[in-house]
Amino acid sequence: MITYNKPTKSQWLELAKRPAINQESLNTTVSDIMEAVNQKGDIALSEFGRNFDGVDLATFKVSDAEINKAIEAVNEELKQAIQLAYSNILSFHQSQLSEDVVVTTSPGVNCWRKSVPIEKVGLYIPGGSAPLFSTVLMLGIPAKLVGCDEVIICTPPNQNGEIHPAILYTANLIGITQVFKVGGAQAIAAMSYGTETIPNVYKIFGPGNQYVTKAKELAQLQGVGIDMPAGPSEVLVIADQTGIPEFIAADLLSQAEHGADSQVILLTNDENILSASLDEVAKQLQDLPRKEIANQALENSKAILFDDIDECFRFSNQYAPEHLIIASQSAISYADKVVNAGSVFLGNYSCESAGDYASGTNHTLPTNGYAKQYSGVSTDSFVKQITFQELNQTGIKTIGNAVEIMAEAEGLIGHKNAVTVRLKSLNNV
Repeated sequence: MITYNKPTKSQWLELAKRPAINQESLNTTVSDIMEAVNQKGDIALSEFGRNFDGVDLATFKVSDAEINKAIEAVNEELKQAIQLAYSNILSFHQSQLSEDVVVTTSPGVNCWRKSVPIEKVGLYIPGGSAPLFSTVLMLGIPAKLVGCDEVIICTPPNQNGEIHPAILYTANLIGITQVFKVGGAQAIAAMSYGTETIPNVYKIFGPGNQYVTKAKELAQLQGVGIDMPAGPSEVLVIADQTGIPEFIAADLLSQAEHGADSQVILLTNDENILSASLDEVAKQLQDLPRKEIANQALENSKAILFDDIDECFRFSNQYAPEHLIIASQSAISYADKVVNAGSVFLGNYSCESAGDYASGTNHTLPTNGYAKQYSGVSTDSFVKQITFQELNQTGIKTIGNAVEIMAEAEGLIGHKNAVTVRLKSLNNV
């Protein structure tokens, strides 16, 4: 990690930048993949499977037999852990559901908003070096909870053409039966356009590498909804003198191991905490199975010493982290200082891993500074809000004249007339 000692405010914008990606090359590559799938469907998916995943599949859809085999393969300890996470995530997301409320804005004028599930949604589940069955919970539970008609999963197979058993077990637990063995940008293309085997969807959810992320951006340009713009995973830790260096280092490394393009940031107003935490990072890194990946991420990561804790929060709000950990015994007292963050972890025992798996909150969160304007996935992400209004005779009389005046002022006489004819009909009664 690169260390900075009390940088000036003018340096903050540069320090808040994420690792750069060659967008032009990425855009060309992914555009070609999207177009190939759009034109050739399953044939293109087969070609990409051979070229990218080293697997030649006879069919993309996971069979019932494969699901049953996967259920048997998952050990009981993991099943119980997944079921605990399922229960907590379900409870938290159930609390987000709300009833429709009818508001009488004027006499005779009633307005309300109705939540309507998105009919067809696609979930992308990374399945390469880290098969994220936890993401099946995070996306599948709210999708099923709000009542989406069709929920499908695309996830890459291994070289034997198999999906990790925990992914299939978790999908079955939630009630998702359509799982397809396709990964990468081609999976996003398949869900966007539809192929002979994979149905198209109206909105796509899920994290992925830079190719998946770019494919989602391009899909959005074609009229397919996405959960949010995203980039590589990240964590920012704010620590005061009561932070625990051993814990801080573990949190930084837990995020760094996601990928070489991940970024971790440590902010503190205490020199001893900064020094001790960096020593712990170096020590714990040696025992990490994914240390090569984590080490690459650390090369793009920063540890910054500020004059006071308020400066730490001001910088954090400018950075707008996906995950924000407040490593302090007084974390709750700092909570109101947070303006921009995907998900916040308060106190020395609130590790980011808890939110990734089983606390109940959703781990699909805005990255790359998008926490300034986006929220993480929730039940709201899987519904459309349709507004309704009902005017009776009293209602059109109450607001009709105001509508006529406003429409005429805008030069939209047709709009005015739609009211005028109704008012005249009532006057003639």
